[in-house]
Amino acid sequence: MKVRGQWNLILGLFFALLVAVFAVANVSSVTVHYLLGVSEIPLIIVIVGSALLGGLVVGMLGIFRQYKLQWQLKKLEKELTQTKSQLSQYQEKDLSPISITESTEQKEDQLAESTRSEETEKKTP
Repeated sequence: MKVRGQWNLILGLFFALLVAVFAVANVSSVTVHYLLGVSEIPLIIVIVGSALLGGLVVGMLGIFRQYKLQWQLKKLEKELTQTKSQLSQYQEKDLSPISITESTEQKEDQLAESTRSEETEKKTP
């Protein structure tokens, strides 16, 4: 995980350098049309502003995802605690889930046996 973070930092710095070089190479003024008006600003400001705005949006989405994952983790930890509590209650009552499963399987076998016997009775004239 540590190496991945270092690669992300290196790629981020490389991208920032690339944007800076591209922005410095384009210093001429351009006309920008807003919803409510028009203005003349240097292209370098448009490029850097767009890159910063894009970084801000990506960062906010990352923070949102992080909070969502933390919420899911808390929910799952709570569910795990409840499940462990239920398991300990079963063990105290000597009703382990294994014995419940075994009795369920026995009932299913009995049901299958009775179904087979009913089918053979129907076939026998």
